[in-house]
Amino acid sequence: MKIKFAIALLILAFVFGCKNDQSNPQTTSSIQLEGLTLNNSQKWVANKETHIGMQRIDSILKHNDFKSAKKLGKSLSKQTSYIIKSCDMTGEAHDQLHVVLVPIIEEISEIKELDNTSEIDKKVRHLQRLTATYFNYFKN
Repeated sequence: MKIKFAIALLILAFVFGCKNDQSNPQTTSSIQLEGLTLNNSQKWVANKETHIGMQRIDSILKHNDFKSAKKLGKSLSKQTSYIIKSCDMTGEAHDQLHVVLVPIIEEISEIKELDNTSEIDKKVRHLQRLTATYFNYFKN
């Protein structure tokens, strides 16, 4: 019983001790994706709409108060649709964007089908890491 209490206390200290800086999307650790590279040690330049869409996805994930996975998935899908419709990127920057965007779209599709709260939370954390990856490799 003491061990459970100590673990719960540590978790609470971690949760309340860490500040979540909403102005910095890179506070979540990113994921190393195969094939994703920087542009000669610099971030790729994304078009304005793509960057706005990714900032909205980041915000939705950080402020996730959706009661159902379908609503969350719908909200996130709206942003990926905006990104896809507005994307006028070309060349290697566009190809690199796809390395990040495809896994994001796949995770969102899977979220829409979930009912299990712990699985939804797991997917949201993974999406947060994918979003952080975008911000580590792209700028506006």
